[in-house]
Amino acid sequence: MSAKAISEQTGKEFLYKFICTKAAIQNKFKYARVRPETDWDLLIQEHPWLQTEHLVVKPDQLIKRRGKLGLIGVNLGLSGVKEWLKPRLGWETMVGRAKGVLKNFLIEPFVPHRQEEEFYVCIYAAREGDYVLFHHEGGVDVGDVDSKAYKFLVEVDGKLSEQDVSNHLLQHVPENRKSILASFIVGLFALYEDLYFTYLEINPLVVTDAGVFVLDMAAKIDATADYICKGKWGDVDFPPPFGREAYPEEAYIANLDAKSGASLKLTILNPKGRIWTMVAGGGASVVYSDTICDLGGVDELANYGEYSGAPSEQQTYDYAKTILSLMTREQHSEGKILIIGGSIANFTNVAATFKGIVRAIKDYQNPLQNHNVSIFVRRGGPNYQEGLRVMGEVGKTTGIPIYVFGTETHMTAIVGMALGHRSIPDQPPMAAHTANFLLNASGSPSTPAPSRTASFSESKSEDTNRPSMNLKHSIPQGRARQEKKRGKATVLFSRHTKSIIWGMQTRAVQGMLDFDYVCSRDEPSVSAMVYPFTGDHKQKFYWGHKEILIPVYKNMADALKKHPEVDVLINFASLRSAYDSTVETMSFSQIRAIAIIAEGIPEALTRRLIKMADENGVTIIGPATVGGIKPGCYKIGNTGGMLDNILASKLYRPGSVAYVSRSGGMSNELNNIISRTTDGVYEGVAIGGDRYPGSTFMDHVLRYQDTPGVKMIVVLGEIGGTEEYKICTGIKEGRITKPVVIWCIGTCATMFTSEVQFGHAGACANETSETALAKNQALREIGAIVPRNFDELGEVIKAVYDDLVAKGVIVPAQEVPPPTVPMDYSWARELGLIRKPASFMTSICDERGQELIYAGMPITEIFKEDMGLGGVLGLLWFQRRLPKHACHFIEMCLMVTADHGPAVSGAHNTIVCARAGKDLISSLTSGLLTIGDRFGGALDAAAKQFSKAFDSSLIAMDFVNKMKKEGQLIMGIGHRVKSINNPDMRVQILKDFVKQNFPATPLLDYALEVEKITTSKKPNLILNVDGFIGVAMVDLLRNCGAFTREEADEYVEIGALNGIFVLGRSMGFIGHYLDQKRLKQGLYRHPWDDISYVLPEHMTM
Repeated sequence: MSAKAISEQTGKEFLYKFICTKAAIQNKFKYARVRPETDWDLLIQEHPWLQTEHLVVKPDQLIKRRGKLGLIGVNLGLSGVKEWLKPRLGWETMVGRAKGVLKNFLIEPFVPHRQEEEFYVCIYAAREGDYVLFHHEGGVDVGDVDSKAYKFLVEVDGKLSEQDVSNHLLQHVPENRKSILASFIVGLFALYEDLYFTYLEINPLVVTDAGVFVLDMAAKIDATADYICKGKWGDVDFPPPFGREAYPEEAYIANLDAKSGASLKLTILNPKGRIWTMVAGGGASVVYSDTICDLGGVDELANYGEYSGAPSEQQTYDYAKTILSLMTREQHSEGKILIIGGSIANFTNVAATFKGIVRAIKDYQNPLQNHNVSIFVRRGGPNYQEGLRVMGEVGKTTGIPIYVFGTETHMTAIVGMALGHRSIPDQPPMAAHTANFLLNASGSPSTPAPSRTASFSESKSEDTNRPSMNLKHSIPQGRARQEKKRGKATVLFSRHTKSIIWGMQTRAVQGMLDFDYVCSRDEPSVSAMVYPFTGDHKQKFYWGHKEILIPVYKNMADALKKHPEVDVLINFASLRSAYDSTVETMSFSQIRAIAIIAEGIPEALTRRLIKMADENGVTIIGPATVGGIKPGCYKIGNTGGMLDNILASKLYRPGSVAYVSRSGGMSNELNNIISRTTDGVYEGVAIGGDRYPGSTFMDHVLRYQDTPGVKMIVVLGEIGGTEEYKICTGIKEGRITKPVVIWCIGTCATMFTSEVQFGHAGACANETSETALAKNQALREIGAIVPRNFDELGEVIKAVYDDLVAKGVIVPAQEVPPPTVPMDYSWARELGLIRKPASFMTSICDERGQELIYAGMPITEIFKEDMGLGGVLGLLWFQRRLPKHACHFIEMCLMVTADHGPAVSGAHNTIVCARAGKDLISSLTSGLLTIGDRFGGALDAAAKQFSKAFDSSLIAMDFVNKMKKEGQLIMGIGHRVKSINNPDMRVQILKDFVKQNFPATPLLDYALEVEKITTSKKPNLILNVDGFIGVAMVDLLRNCGAFTREEADEYVEIGALNGIFVLGRSMGFIGHYLDQKRLKQGLYRHPWDDISYVLPEHMTM
């Protein structure tokens, strides 16, 4: 959500820190917080003024009208404060219908003053700007400020001056206070804007001769502006509304949400409740809560929450296990119910999310059985059939009653089943498999002609084949606007609409092209993409069976210059860059519509976009939307889901019903409902869940009213805001004459004892008129067609449609099958429809899950057990955990082989390459390429030679004689510098460790016997470090207990031992590279006097 309430202490801290005003603000930072665990002696030490001043004490827990409730202690000494707190601090109390514990109090200095020195000031946000309210009589008895206070609108991007304040707000203020108040209010407004407040109320604001005192304050800030205001806000604590505790599980889910691109929300309403929900989608989560409450389950509803935005399997698992943990803590005599519901997803892979839920159910199998939990599932969307299958399977294998339903079942029908109001079908009809969209229902191998380009009842003369930029605009009545450069279009999309996609959203683009193809469009609707993080290039997509290239540009200006036919932008930019990219695009006059997909754009920035769009005649859909769809013509991004849903909901051709909703998921549910009850959708738009969507319900309803092909209108309204009342006005004034079926979701909100913020940022009622109940009642009274609940929505739509058919307003037409579209390989494989041998196989590492796994061991476990580099090498090279002594020996080998000076061939090559100006990788590779039998590569050869001799039972002398007779060197024997009299300390260190820690060293003992013979002939024919590591590693592999003899011999044979030298010596080569760069050594040229030039004699004559 965006607007979140903050504590009075936090609000005052912001004000005292950042307000800029000439008014002398008193008692800055003079407040002390008291909680049940507070140490009074320490508190007095931190705030010595507590002992010297008269005090005021009050709870700071988002409680309104504290004075009238007797929750403010006034003009008390410290002992009086303590006495006043005794019956209140830590005690449960009722505030309205909410029962909660008073546990956070604020103590401030008491300010003596007269009644006429109290004032009221409030600033709050609206779509058109920010309203400043002021009344010269503040305090407890201020009454109805909306009717009494003076109000001044500061339009979006407008400025508030002291003159404005004095002229419009301070008429009844004494002259000697006007200047101070004007300066303070201007400074307060600047603070409000700078720190992204959405609501700021001070009552009373006291002004005396001593200065300005902020007594009581209530405030909300736009939490989505955290990335802008973090430096000033710091870590803001958002307290829960009074009557609802803050649970650690809520904080855990909030933390998951903050780390995810998906949306994860959880509010615990009644931890002892019987009915728990796990609902996908912000709008759907409200609908399910409404239905549960409507069917009498409000007292048993345990939680509100949602998961949406394509969370991963792991994220869904974490979310699900949190819910299951909470619901299996306390028994309920009637057992418990879990509703796993959702609308039809647009782009979330239902099977992937359900796999996470299934994992959680398996983990909680016994607790779920012990608590007699029944689970009811209803879902649709990409790959939902597989998701439902695995959910049904887990019910059979665990014995937990799980009832599974798909899109053939009304979305909220499972609630009635769960609560006993509906019978549970024994075998619900199964929907067709996702792959069915491959089939051409006509039986003809050829691609059919365009199925239908006009609505069933649409006049052929309607302008659907002309670009939308040429269409006229219908100006909504009753909305005074400044003169614009041009009007907004009534028809936003046609069969010729061309668009640009901002962002590398290849899946969304391919979905749009597939939709275009199945709608029999002549050309793709996507002309280009803009992605500023790469250079200009082309991206490959499919147009039916054919591959096509779509250009990708680094900047918008180039894209629009080269594609003048484009008039729509679909903006997939992140919440941080969506504003700037949209502003840039609106500077180009060819753009007529922009869809902003991102969720979490600060409201102040959205309002600026709305103002710019109005001035430029641009229609904005969003932010926080999936977009919209015009069947047979155009779809925005992921709207409508995948092709199976497009075909099932008949979105490839227009119907006669147009709809508008806030929720993207619910818009797809409306596609389903309308396609099952009418001739289909003419156009549908999800305006987005923010408080201030770029276009409103009324904007689109009026477009539909002025579109001949639309015969009836469906609106899915929502709690919060007042936009639905404009539809009432439109019907009342005769501006809207077509049948309007409308239902506002969020009716459950009035049944809750404490405020609940639903999934959408705008889904919060600030007054009674903004509740869903009030809106539905007003709409019903004015003549709109309002069902009794969401369950009845489909029936009401069907009744209205049937009536229009009976009257001849709608004439059903014959269905024509759409063209076939092949399925993408990746999706077909996801569905398990095809199989293909993998190009690669790996058995050592898996990076696909929540965390990296080495040979089956999570990286967190590796660090937890402090396995070290040797342990990691054991996992990655040998696919198993090695004993501690083996890990340590490997690490020792890496240390002793790390370097052997600059003169050896590998280091020499690395140095020469570095001095030639080459990069690190090139220089390192140059050195590594010298490793072989003569340099560094003797580990494998030594291990093989000694092992073969030992395994053949050759005594050491026979082995030496045999190698001499065959003219072969014994690998691992001999050193240029070291000898029996000048031993290599590296070998000595390793030998001491091996003898002390290895369980057996038969091959090493054999090699040492060979060394005795060779050194008797020549003292430098010692067992060198390569030879020692080679034979010791064979002993390790054969005798540490982790390998069979066959496995040990295989690792020697495939070259694993040389890997130790390569890995170790790489450290030294890198060191030499860095050393040469640090010393800034120039190009190396070998001196002539160190080269012997030997030319053929005939060449020297």
